[in-house]
Amino acid sequence: MRNRRALGLLWKVHRFTWRVSGGRIGTRVAGLPILELITTGRRSGQPRSVLLNYLDDPAGYAVIASNAGSSSPPAWWRNLEATPTAVVRRRGRRQPVTPRVLEGEARERVWSAAVAANGDYATYAEEAGRPIPVVLLEPTGFSP
Repeated sequence: MRNRRALGLLWKVHRFTWRVSGGRIGTRVAGLPILELITTGRRSGQPRSVLLNYLDDPAGYAVIASNAGSSSPPAWWRNLEATPTAVVRRRGRRQPVTPRVLEGEARERVWSAAVAANGDYATYAEEAGRPIPVVLLEPTGFSP
């Protein structure tokens, strides 16, 4: 397994840079663009924010719930399972979204594109020992 401590430190530095710059710096990581996903904490009920790589999709934003190859799914995914509404912020704009797990051909199309952009996803799938959800965040309306 990769050095999770180093990866965690890099994520913290990236998040700090993103916040200080108002989302203008750090808009791409590992070959993919970044969005901020704001969910509702499944236990706390409080807003929870995470920066994620995404792939543009005609119906929204596709994200991979890999948790860097961990055997447990990421907290943001568990939050979405408990409360299937969220907000995406990218380029300074907020957009309400609803998650939908992609399956079949749609999943394979997005998964292949993710692996082509960042080969680590293939490694994560091997290490996780669980199915990795490919999630489409579908816009549900407009927000300022």
